[in-house]
Amino acid sequence: MKIVVDMPEWIEQEMSRRPSVYPELADRIKLVVEFSRLNVVHDTGGPFGAGVFELETGKLVSIAVNRVVPCSVSCAHAEFGALALAQQKLGTFDLGGAGLPAHQLVVNWRPCTMCYGSVIWSGVRSLALAGSGKAVEEITGFDEGPIADDWIEELNRRGIEVHDNQDREAALEVFRLFRDSGKLVYNARLG
Repeated sequence: MKIVVDMPEWIEQEMSRRPSVYPELADRIKLVVEFSRLNVVHDTGGPFGAGVFELETGKLVSIAVNRVVPCSVSCAHAEFGALALAQQKLGTFDLGGAGLPAHQLVVNWRPCTMCYGSVIWSGVRSLALAGSGKAVEEITGFDEGPIADDWIEELNRRGIEVHDNQDREAALEVFRLFRDSGKLVYNARLG
């Protein structure tokens, strides 16, 4: 038995034309927002993208997009994909383990309830977001689940720094593109 969550072929093609190092946070955010947009344009999943970078150097370790519907796997969110790919590439479940550089997860929107937990358990030391709040639910209709009001403080208490609202408008534009496309909003029981 095995679980397969593959990334679309266009990701490798896109990455072959792009740098492998993103020293500036703004460039990391721009990359994941662009990949979230391309995922909608290519009709290969939902409007979400994520990447894992070495925090200090900006070296891209992995990038992923939402693959829930194409892979028929409800947890195939962009964050899960990026974290799993980075962990497999580095041969460890703990991206904050001994001997490793600090890693940053960069996402085009605040993680849902499920992905919030994966941030904590992944070992990353930083989370950077294009934006956060209820706007994604209001625009798209996705159910992101309950998030505590003190979610940033809880991550900080666990040694994970948070950089929020790095390019909110660009992320919202992708959500509007998704909404206007009429693509499936895949909440549980389609509710």
